[in-house]
Amino acid sequence: MAANMAEAEPNTGVGISTLFIRRPIATSLLMVALLLFGIFGYRTLPVAALPNVEAPSLQVTTQYPGASPSTMARLVTTPLERQFGQISGLTMMSSNSSQGLSVIILQFTQSRDIANAEQDVQAAINAARGTLPAALPYPPVYNAVNPADAPILTLALTSNTLPVREVTNYADSILAQKLAQISGVGLVSVEGNIKPAVRIQVNPAALANLGSRSRTCAAPSPRPTSTRRWAISTAARKVSPSAPTISCPMPRPTRT
Repeated sequence: MAANMAEAEPNTGVGISTLFIRRPIATSLLMVALLLFGIFGYRTLPVAALPNVEAPSLQVTTQYPGASPSTMARLVTTPLERQFGQISGLTMMSSNSSQGLSVIILQFTQSRDIANAEQDVQAAINAARGTLPAALPYPPVYNAVNPADAPILTLALTSNTLPVREVTNYADSILAQKLAQISGVGLVSVEGNIKPAVRIQVNPAALANLGSRSRTCAAPSPRPTSTRRWAISTAARKVSPSAPTISCPMPRPTRT
């Protein structure tokens, strides 16, 4: 009796392999169906060399005219980075300090809401204001950016006959417009262009004959009384190597 039960036990269990072995036609059809679904999925799978991945990112820009790159890194970029490093959800932070400009890019996790991230960045900027230079003309500003918008191709224009101003006008008015009309081009930006500025070169001898001093030119000039602030240019730029130059304030009209 026990021997008969032992012989019957192997026949009571039916495994998965047994089902496929006993039904070869159904197994073949299932394999063909899986193969067809795999081929169809492979052909419809979107593949791109540069996929458009939108990661929550913010760019913080600070302007300090006249400051050298080392000064920007020490007085502006580093204090801001200390505060930004305490923000939760921050995955990457990169910075670039150049002449009079500091750019910090903050990248957050995919699950981080960009609106909440902007509030945290603004709070960090407010916390860092006490350590930033008091002569900053404008506070740091931030805006949302997309890492996928990074330039793919960079073109450099040089000329041995034309001045830089004409090369800049050509890049802005002609070349940039033509490139923007090419199919697939999303954004064309012109960097390094020359912007007009007003610079006054002081003749110390002439000022002395008039009974004035060069410091008078750089003295602070009050804005309208409604603002209760002062406008002064703190960064002196040297225009000519043979004569001293002083940046003079150019107060802007203020509306109240």
